[in-house]
Amino acid sequence: MTQHMKALFLIIILTSFLACNPKKDNAVSKIKNPNPEKTIQQQLSGKEVVEELERLGYFNLTSESELDTVKADFEIKYTDQNFFQGPMRGETLNFMDYRYYWVDCEELFEVGGLTTYLKQVKPTFEKLGLELAWENEQSEQDERSWKHTIELNGNEYVAFDGPFSDLDWGVAYVNFIDMLNAELRRQHSNEQFYPIDCGNDGRFVLLTPNQYDFIIRNYPIDHEHPTTMSSWRSSNKL
Repeated sequence: MTQHMKALFLIIILTSFLACNPKKDNAVSKIKNPNPEKTIQQQLSGKEVVEELERLGYFNLTSESELDTVKADFEIKYTDQNFFQGPMRGETLNFMDYRYYWVDCEELFEVGGLTTYLKQVKPTFEKLGLELAWENEQSEQDERSWKHTIELNGNEYVAFDGPFSDLDWGVAYVNFIDMLNAELRRQHSNEQFYPIDCGNDGRFVLLTPNQYDFIIRNYPIDHEHPTTMSSWRSSNKL
């Protein structure tokens, strides 16, 4: 066999070995695809979303007579708009589920606004078997600043304290939710209020950790849906 023939024979043998070596292929594949495939969550139907919210106890504060209406509206809002919100009661601004709340943050900040919105959330505390009583509201104000405090269940909270600025409404909104959440914790509730929006058409909602986790996994993560207090403070520079 000539030298040329020997070289050609070795090339053929080596090529065949590489082509038949599955470990080699596997190694190359691992280099080309270093990241494992991500699991993509299949989008739920509106009916499935409502069923899961019900399983997680979201509707457990809703009156039996309004339950079907509330569930149907949640299903429609999810299916048509991918939006987390239920129906209001008649011509009022009160949501039927006793978890979702509308708030005019300008009104909340102003004199009398704090007790107005405490009255609105009180039925939710009562449905949870918790206490929400207030007294001793104090106000010290001059042209440049305001100190506003109130006692909830005997515990003093700051509704506003500082110089006036463009952030007044947002500060009052955050302080209001903070005082409600503090009273929920004091009474050993696993429910907390989550901010959604602050303005003349502000909103916030009462959720358990599991309910919140389900919502952020199945609804858009944007300024129209619930977020944590820390995230809200950060994004609004409060």
